[in-house]
Formats: sequence, structure tokens, C-alpha cells
Amino acid sequence: MRLMRPKLFLTAFLFIAIALLLSCRAGGGNQNRLLIYTPHGQDLLKDFIARYKERYPNADVQFLDMGSRQILERVRVERNRPQADLWWGASHTTFQTAADENLLAEFRPTWADKTPADARDPNDRWYGTYETPQVIAYNSEAVTAEEAPRDWDAVLDPKWRDKVLIRNPNPSDTMRAIFGAMILRFYKDTNSPEGGYDWLRKLDANVHEYTADGTLLMQKLARREGLITLWDMPDVRLFKEQKNLPVGYVVPASGTPVITDGIAIIRGGPNQEEAKRFYEFVTTPESLAYTAHKYYRIPVRTDLDRSQLPGWMNEPFTRLPLDWELLRKNGSDWLRYWDTEIRGRSK
Repeated sequence: MRLMRPKLFLTAFLFIAIALLLSCRAGGGNQNRLLIYTPHGQDLLKDFIARYKERYPNADVQFLDMGSRQILERVRVERNRPQADLWWGASHTTFQTAADENLLAEFRPTWADKTPADARDPNDRWYGTYETPQVIAYNSEAVTAEEAPRDWDAVLDPKWRDKVLIRNPNPSDTMRAIFGAMILRFYKDTNSPEGGYDWLRKLDANVHEYTADGTLLMQKLARREGLITLWDMPDVRLFKEQKNLPVGYVVPASGTPVITDGIAIIRGGPNQEEAKRFYEFVTTPESLAYTAHKYYRIPVRTDLDRSQLPGWMNEPFTRLPLDWELLRKNGSDWLRYWDTEIRGRSK
């Protein structure tokens, strides 16, 4: 009998573990358990669950950490028998897609009127929590601040050939936003994605590797497996200041796409009331200030005392104007073309 290879065994074990977790809910286990789907990473989630349990000692909170697009697919599959209660973390475009597919429940938080109109669903199915600017990051031991690319097009310079790392955009709202923004730069004048596709071909020619996730991206950058990448500002600051990785970043001179990261309750989830309580807990002024200082997340709420936030969050930066609705409607088709016609074909 052939033995199962280690990677296959680990994958099978992971799926079994997830299935057991979910079957406990479906089969009449602890109905007070709160299950969260999130891309925010284990450090932030474990921290906030511990803080939540200090306030509510009897709470039973679990989470599954995966990419935001993977969450969307899972919620779609589970729509007739939802397993999770709360979805914490995805771009506003992904949440609006889920809302339009009737996957999210209506819930108006106590701070609803403290959120800009473009950072929430008009029917209360999702609300923005953080703003996430995208940046050009570099290995600060191998590249000086003066040598680092100052704008998007500079990343295409042949001197960066085989030195660029890119996170696989398929499961990532961050990379979908960056790729979409590059296409929209040309689309607005031509009504065609072709100019953007040419930009992505030139980027592909410089790419050393498309990594599986953001953590691996930063680790590989620190190990000089590549010298340049495109990623979100909060993560780059976290890896620099808390993980002590040799990384720096540049806010592109022409502007940056700024994702509104949000939160929503999953329609039909088993524990809606606990979901609402956790939703409110992680979005209080105190929680948002804590997240700003420890995890470098820029809060969306307009009623916060900005002097209580890190100083760099009050520094102005240029936003890249984007037609987010056009990106939402066409982004998957554009990415599909990149995946089949551009990725790995430009060397």
C-alpha cells in the first residue's frame, strides 16, 4: 500500500479538522459558538478573541483564517446552510458583491452615522472598518530609499527583472485592487483593458515569483528572494516594526488605491446575536485605536479623536481615483485573462 505524501496528509488533516468544526454546529453542538471567517491573520484574531473573552468570559469564539475571495466562495457554497456568523475583513467591492447576492444580513451598528457614505452599504449589509492604502515595498538592506521605485511604472524598469515578488492575486482583494487599478488607469481613456494588460505583461516580465500569501511574501522579501513588491501599507509596517523584517515602503507618487476594509453578518448564520455583539466590540473607538497602534489599521470612523492615533495616520497621501463599481463588475474577467494569458508568459 502506498503511503500518503506529507503534504497530502497535512491537507487532508486540515480539511477533516474544518469539517469537524463545522459539523459540530450543524449537528447540534454548541449553538452559542461564534464562528468568524476572516483574512486578518491569527495574531490579530487571537488577540481580539482574548480581549473579547475578558469582557464576556462565557463566549465561545472560533475563526477560520483565509483569503477574502476564498471566504466569498465559501459563503456562496454554504448559503443554504450557513456555518459562520460573522465575516470580518474584505474589500468594499467584495462585500458589495456578497450583499447583491443576498449573502449578508442587515445590521445597523450604533456608529452607523459616523461612517462616510462611500464606506458602507446603503442597506446596512456591510460597513467599513479600516482604510488600506497600497504601496511599493522593498528590502531596505538591499535597496536604499533613494533607489526604490517612486511610482507604479518604475516597478516595470528592466533593472528589476527577476527581482519582483507578487502575492497571487486570485484569493487576494489587495492584489485584485492593485491589478484592477493599473487596468483602470488606461481603461478610463480607451474604454478597453488592453493598456492595462500590457502593463501587467511588463510587470510579469520582472516577477521572480507569485507567492501563496502575504506573510510568505514579506518573508521572501526579507530573505532577498526578491527586492521589490506591491502590498498594503498596514502589513508592511507591521512586518517592519513588530516582526523586525528589513522592509521599507513608498507611497506611489501618482496616488494609491485605497481599499475600504469592512465587516458584515452572514445571513442565516447560527448565532446572529453574538455576531452583532462581537461586531460592535471590535469597532468601538477604543478597539479601533488599539488596532491602529498595534496592527497599523487606519480606522474609517469619522468621530475618532485623531490625536489618539499614530502620527503617520494623519499624514496626507494622494488617492488614486478609481471607478470601483467598474472594477467590481469586470475585475474577475480581467483577472481571468491575466491568469490564462499573461501570468508566467512574459519572460
